[in-house]
Amino acid sequence: MPNGSTVAEASTKFSHIGPNDTQWRKDGLREFFLYRDLGIADATNGKVIAHLVKANLPPKDGTGWHFHVAEFQIVIMTKGWARFMYGDKETLVKAGDCVHQRPGIVHYLFDYSPDMEYLEIVGPADFGTIPALAPAEVPPVTPWT
Repeated sequence: MPNGSTVAEASTKFSHIGPNDTQWRKDGLREFFLYRDLGIADATNGKVIAHLVKANLPPKDGTGWHFHVAEFQIVIMTKGWARFMYGDKETLVKAGDCVHQRPGIVHYLFDYSPDMEYLEIVGPADFGTIPALAPAEVPPVTPWT
């Protein structure tokens, strides 16, 4: 390996994505969110995905109860807020908060502000999403005005 490079460095590549390099897309996991790819899945050969997610439509049914087949997942709220259920516990995640969603945790994003935006980082990039049984009732949403 040249200049002291490691195997890990050789299996990934440098990536720099600016704010206008990728567009917001509607074809992500949820139709009520918009997604902006940050190029990390390509740069890491699928080891990790990083994308921005933002509100596109008011909350109606939310994500439903589910869990992800992933080794690692964090959500960093950059704008607004979202209300999650993690098992039977309601959790308000607001701008500046970081949540580590441990592998297999059953959760439900059910309410969010119109300006909600977060950075999600997941490994591997092609993580799965599996519907789950409801471990608790979900509180009502806050209507957008």
